[in-house]
Amino acid sequence: MELNLVRPLLFFDIESTGLNIATDGIIELSFVKVLPLKDGEQEQEKLIKTWKIRPWDYQGHCQIPIAPSASAVNGVKDEDLVDCPRFIEVVSEVASWLKDSDLAGFNSTKFDLPMLAEEFERVKNYCEKRLQDDRVPSDKKGKALELLRAIDINLHECRMVDVQTIYHFMEPRNLKAAYRFYCGGHDFQNAHTAEADTLATYEVLKGQLEMYKEPDGFHEQVLKNDIKSLSEMGGRPKTVDYAGRIVLRDGVPTISFGKYKDRPVREVYERDRSYFAWIEQGEFTLDTKRQFRRLREQFDKEAEDRKHMPPSQEQLDLLKNAFMKG
Repeated sequence: MELNLVRPLLFFDIESTGLNIATDGIIELSFVKVLPLKDGEQEQEKLIKTWKIRPWDYQGHCQIPIAPSASAVNGVKDEDLVDCPRFIEVVSEVASWLKDSDLAGFNSTKFDLPMLAEEFERVKNYCEKRLQDDRVPSDKKGKALELLRAIDINLHECRMVDVQTIYHFMEPRNLKAAYRFYCGGHDFQNAHTAEADTLATYEVLKGQLEMYKEPDGFHEQVLKNDIKSLSEMGGRPKTVDYAGRIVLRDGVPTISFGKYKDRPVREVYERDRSYFAWIEQGEFTLDTKRQFRRLREQFDKEAEDRKHMPPSQEQLDLLKNAFMKG
């Protein structure tokens, strides 16, 4: 079925350096603009454009690094983008694609659209600061003003079709829907009582094992009937605390949020001890505080133990050489 359009509908998707909209940046932006049907047309015309973008920190005047977790998903490394244009260099073209179009994407309301809007705001802020800076030559101020006029778009005014929202609305992902899907198409009795929900969950897991025991055209991966395999399904990162503020990366406790995101907890301990006090006083779960406290105590003990360890042969040799030179 072709889309009933009055205006072009612009589907878009973003790959980024990470998931923090305030600090991460776009590394790839793809548009597919679907045009309204013209008289006599049977199929809608589609225009496609993709940009590879060097993510840029306009205040620090440097490239934004790609988080290892993001690189593992999108396969892009920092060095792959060194020769690509920054967003400020393609923003006029991006704006021309956006003008007079409605928008569509998958989970775009929560991530892609806010990220795109953030990149526009960064360019606008950069241009506005240049206009206010007396040190900037008049010709460059003129270019900044020209760019501001070219990207004068309010993305809040665009209609946004989020295909994921429609999917989840039409096909709820709750226990009742799972039971109906995996257990013969019937609803279970007494839904939302603890015992009935628990028994239904048990039946759903057995139904999943039965449905995915052999690969098919839609599911190459099978479910193994062992707890270790089932507990690792989905590739979720292993967490140290239940809230997921500390995750294990190659077995190393790593902070998953804030200014030290993707930094090992030990590295933060060595750099900024006050961070642990901030965690202790902040609005975090008691379990999160306990895990940070446990790691801090572990690092404190290791540091104290090192003080009482006999010097290594290498340290003795260094002392000896220093003494001889003296």
